[in-house]
Amino acid sequence: MDTACRVRLGKGWARSCKAGLLACLLVFGLPLRAGDAATTKAPETLRFGILPVGSAAESRDQWRPLLQDLEKKLGRPVNIVSVSSYAGLASAIKDQRVDVAFVSGRLATEAIEHQHMSVIAQFVRGDGGKGDVAMLVVRADGPIHNLKDLLAKPGQWRYARGETLSVAGYVAPEAAVFAPRGLNSDTFFAGVRVGNHQNNALAVANGEVDVATNNGPDLDLFRQDFPNEASQLKPIWRSVPLPSEVLVVRDAMPAPVRSALMAFMRGYGHSPGATGERERVNLARIPDLAGFAPADNRVLQPFVDMEFLLIREQAQHGQWVNEHAREARLTQIDADYQKALRDLLRH
Repeated sequence: MDTACRVRLGKGWARSCKAGLLACLLVFGLPLRAGDAATTKAPETLRFGILPVGSAAESRDQWRPLLQDLEKKLGRPVNIVSVSSYAGLASAIKDQRVDVAFVSGRLATEAIEHQHMSVIAQFVRGDGGKGDVAMLVVRADGPIHNLKDLLAKPGQWRYARGETLSVAGYVAPEAAVFAPRGLNSDTFFAGVRVGNHQNNALAVANGEVDVATNNGPDLDLFRQDFPNEASQLKPIWRSVPLPSEVLVVRDAMPAPVRSALMAFMRGYGHSPGATGERERVNLARIPDLAGFAPADNRVLQPFVDMEFLLIREQAQHGQWVNEHAREARLTQIDADYQKALRDLLRH
């Protein structure tokens, strides 16, 4: 029994139980009066981190109706942690300022490997798919008509890409277009600027850069918000399908909260009648989202494969003091890759 609730005889009893009265009542299941202090502890706030699609303000507005429904379902406050960059969300996860987050594949693998989080669901696109594509876009009336034109003139074009944590904005085009040819986008182009997909698309449309990275959902949102500028763009490269974004949660989240969260997310949009209609409208506010499918960490293996392919290609084509050093680095990369797979799949 708790020390504060230990029954003591004589004069010591009052002194012991005065400090522990509340604990005694809780342990023995006795009812508490409405006026007793701390009898109604407020539920802990759930902090929901959002990957930026468009601006941070747009992301908050897109997610708010869904998260208000989640708040009612869980019976606890849900705070939106909306940031302006991938690095900002990565920092919030690292500093334990979020409990659950909507993240891309690379952020998810970082969260699992280093921040004790796990995948609970994957996004389902508006067409029912669970994938996306990365793109390189140019002006439709510009001098770059295809990928061959782009690669034929190193040092001439201006490039706008995403942060290095962005799969579509950096990892996918780097791994599929540049690294296999022994190129690095940061040195291949005459100039490189880093921004979100919306600003990068605007930069192409306005003639500030010649080519930029993008992806399906962000380009669809860009067409809605900037139809005139979007009409001036065309893709010259698309990646193979990439798994869509996921939801990750802290491993330390209490099991009842975790179960309720998973049930809510996976069932959202499937309720009967008017409730389901309203939920689907809320989902449609978030670009190219139709719902959430059950998933676990295994869904992230394609991202691990892609990242290590990029690292290996960069090492293969890099400058080394001798061939032995190159081979040693490649051997270490292969060992790191196998460890990353084991770490991912054992959770």
